[in-house]
Amino acid sequence: MPHRVAVLALDGVMPMDLGIAARVLNEALDPAGARLYSVTTCSLGGRPVRTNEGFRIVVDDDESLLEGADTVVIATQEPDEHLLATGELPARVAAAFARIGPETRIVSLCTSSFLLAAAGLLNGLRATTHWALCGPFTRLFPDVEVDPDVLFVDNGRILTAAGGAAGIDLFVHLVRSDHGATVATSAARRCVVAPWREGGQAQFIEHPVPKDADRSTSATRQWALGRLAEPLTLGDMARHAHMSERTFTRRFRAEVGTSPLQWLVQSRLTQARRLLESSDLTVARIATACGFGDPVALRKHFHTHLGLSPLAYRRAHRAPEPARTEPLQAP
Repeated sequence: MPHRVAVLALDGVMPMDLGIAARVLNEALDPAGARLYSVTTCSLGGRPVRTNEGFRIVVDDDESLLEGADTVVIATQEPDEHLLATGELPARVAAAFARIGPETRIVSLCTSSFLLAAAGLLNGLRATTHWALCGPFTRLFPDVEVDPDVLFVDNGRILTAAGGAAGIDLFVHLVRSDHGATVATSAARRCVVAPWREGGQAQFIEHPVPKDADRSTSATRQWALGRLAEPLTLGDMARHAHMSERTFTRRFRAEVGTSPLQWLVQSRLTQARRLLESSDLTVARIATACGFGDPVALRKHFHTHLGLSPLAYRRAHRAPEPARTEPLQAP
């Protein structure tokens, strides 16, 4: 009998994320070509679900489907404002969660980790969500260890995925865990996705520079950004700001949320990422231009902060040149 998967769609659901479970799991086949999973979608009360794209989706089942499921998937939806403000689980969602059996595997996609945390299901566990929401998540649920750098976290019974296409990575991982690498690789191939993606969501995180010119270290940040190729030190930045190193570090951390040297590394990584995406410069040239000195140091920082090498990052984030075609010749 196929493994029964129930996907719960809530109002504000994101259509792409709603379809990820079925798209991947329906491609997991046994040697005879039969599906190993049966994926069905439900909603609260079985009513049509409002998506975040301005249309509604009609489903055939209500939340009673959750009672007999082997795996329950909570699809990504727009963050609930009341939940973000209070950390409280909406009553109807709580009632639906009460139908899930104690042995049932539960998967959250992106924002749905907020729902699992509000229900107390993630207390004491490691979890993830979209990198842009990790700050609010940590403030609301301090008992959960949030990892902003990974694509998904597998705790055994409960799994959480980061934003967007990270759900694809998670479901390929589920197939691999349930049925082995051969079945998972075949399913990924039929979906035209990678069986395993290098790096985590850290490679997609943006680190914008604070633009408040009235802040006391703002001018020094701008000054440093124009000199990333130089061997800047904490003392260099403190002298530019006309402060002691201790005072500069304290004010910098209060304004930016990190230390000056950590910010400097992130700024150099951001510049290196831009050059890898937009130029043909070698890794050695980029390492020099961004102040890392040599390619070994650049590779070390890429692996530490992004989980992949500079060349792997370039392959993943640089669009290929469009194929050139010869102009048609007049007969």
